Amino acid sequence: MDEYRTQMKKGVIREAYRGLMEYLMGLRTHFQKEFPEYTVSGNLYPGYMDMTYLSVVPDTFRRRKLKVAIVFLHETCSFEAWLAGSNKQVQAHYWKMFQESGWNRYRMPETIRGGDSILEYTLAERPDFYDLISLTAQIESGTREFIRDIEDFLECAEGHNTPR
Repeated sequence: MDEYRTQMKKGVIREAYRGLMEYLMGLRTHFQKEFPEYTVSGNLYPGYMDMTYLSVVPDTFRRRKLKVAIVFLHETCSFEAWLAGSNKQVQAHYWKMFQESGWNRYRMPETIRGGDSILEYTLAERPDFYDLISLTAQIESGTREFIRDIEDFLECAEGHNTPR
């Protein structure tokens, strides 16, 4: 805690964190305004300085109890899109479906025990926080591609059937 206190007194981490949270809130607002067909989380999940995320739920995912989390990973300072389930049963069902299909367009964790993602996609490995307009466009484009690819896969794999 002494190191934490020292770093907080310097103020750099506090300012960087505040700027990051403001950017993520703005990103949430961007998705709400630009994509009314998506349900966007009302709040950010701030995490414990491990990850911070907002969720985006296209209608095609809602009925399947799936969502996409746009995640900022604090340790690597990168952005990822994660496919996630609304609960552990949904997560397990879809993780198994993707695993058994052999579809490998996106990273899949080796296990879902203790994890939050079914599939993962790096949106911005080294985000340029000096060009927020381009960063937002990069995150938007990657997220929409991720969603479209998963929608296409699910439509084919499920034959339009959805699990309960």
